[in-house]
Amino acid sequence: MTENNIAVKVDHVSKFFKLPTEATQSLRTTMVNRFRGIKGYKEQHVLKDISFEVEKGDFFGILGRNGSGKSTLLKIISQIYVPEKGSVTVNGKLVSFIELGVGFNPELTGRENVYLNGALLGFSREEIDAMYDDIVDFAELREFMNQKLKNYSSGMQVRLAFSVAIKAQGDVLILDEVLAVGDEAFQRKCNDYFQERKKSGKTTILVTHDMGAVKKYCNKAVLIEHGLVKAIGNPENVANQYSFDNTITVQQENLEEAKGVDSESAEAKEVQLVENFKLDLLSPKQISPKDTIHFKMEYTVLQDIETYMALSLTDIDRNIWIYNDNSMNQLQTGKGKKVVHYSCSLPNVNDLKLKLEVTVRDKDGKMLAFSDATQTPIIMVNRTDIAPDDFSALDSASGLIQRNGSWTFTNN
Repeated sequence: MTENNIAVKVDHVSKFFKLPTEATQSLRTTMVNRFRGIKGYKEQHVLKDISFEVEKGDFFGILGRNGSGKSTLLKIISQIYVPEKGSVTVNGKLVSFIELGVGFNPELTGRENVYLNGALLGFSREEIDAMYDDIVDFAELREFMNQKLKNYSSGMQVRLAFSVAIKAQGDVLILDEVLAVGDEAFQRKCNDYFQERKKSGKTTILVTHDMGAVKKYCNKAVLIEHGLVKAIGNPENVANQYSFDNTITVQQENLEEAKGVDSESAEAKEVQLVENFKLDLLSPKQISPKDTIHFKMEYTVLQDIETYMALSLTDIDRNIWIYNDNSMNQLQTGKGKKVVHYSCSLPNVNDLKLKLEVTVRDKDGKMLAFSDATQTPIIMVNRTDIAPDDFSALDSASGLIQRNGSWTFTNN
C-alpha cells in the first residue's frame, strides 16, 4: 500500500484519562501528596497502541462494545482529542458526524445553522454556498430553512444535522453510531446515499453496533476490545467475531451471577462451549439450479448443553438472504463431537453467486460458533438451459426467480 493511497493512518496511538481519586482536596493536601509521590488521580488507559490504515475509497467499520475506546478513537482521528502516544494522519478534508446536533444553535435559523456548522467543519462560505442546495434538498426542509431551529421537531433537527454531515463535500466522512435517521422514507434515502457513496470511491469510517450494516456497507473492519485491536480485515469475519464475543461475555456475566464468583475465577473463565467447528462443501462449487447443495459440519461441545445448527445462503450481488434453515426441532444434547450433513436445492432460481454461512447455537439461540471467511464457501449457480438467441428468456433471467407465467392477449 503506497502512502498516496492512504486516507487515514493510525500509528501506535495510545490515550489515557486522569480520573481523580478524591472528590475535593485542599491546596495543602495537594502539595503534601505531591511531595509524598501520591498523584491524587488514577490513569484510565482507553487506547493502547492502536494501529491500522484506511485506504482511499474504503468503507471502514470500527466495532466494539460500549467502553472499548471506539468513540475516543474517532475523536482523536477528528482532532478533538490529542493522543498521549502515536499519531494520526488524515489525507484530505475530514467531516465528522460524532453526535447529533453538535455545532447547531437553536436560536439561529436552519439556513444560518447550515453555514455555522459548515464553518465549524472547516468550509469557506463559497464552499458552503455550493453545497447548500444539496443539503437542503436531501433534508427535505427547504420551506423551513428561515425558521429558527428551536421551532423544528426533533426529527427535522436530526435530518438537517445528518444532511449537513453527509452532503458536505469532504474526502473522509466519519459517522459514530448512526447510519439511518428520521422516518422510514428518509432512512431509505440514507440507504441509497450510502450505497452510492460506497461505489463512488469516497472514504467513510463508521462506528456502529449494527452488524448487518457492517456486512452490507463495509469492505474492511476492525474490532476494538479493552483499547486493543482484537481483529481486523474481512468485515464479515470481524462482525461475526464481535457477535460471538458478545455471546461469550453474556455467558460469563450470567455465570458470575449464578455462581457468585468474580470474573477472575476459574468458573467464570470456563465459558467456551463449542470448539473445532469445521464446514466442508461436498457438492461442486459450480452447479445448475437442479443440482443439490450438500455440505458437512463438525464441532465439539465442551459442556452438557443442547445445540442446533442455523444456516443461510446469501445472494452476494443483491446482498439478501434467499434461503435459510435451522435444526431447532432436532436439538443435539450432551458433550462430544457432533457431525451434521445438510442437503438442499434451489430449482427455481436464475444465475446466482451464493455465500454459505453456518452457525452453532444453543437452545436459546445464542451463537456459539460460526464459519469464518476461510470456511465460507462461494457457490455459483448457473443456468445452462437458455438458448443464446432467446432474448426474452435471457432478459427475464436477470431476476432472482425463474419465470413461470404466460401471456394472454385479447384484441378488441
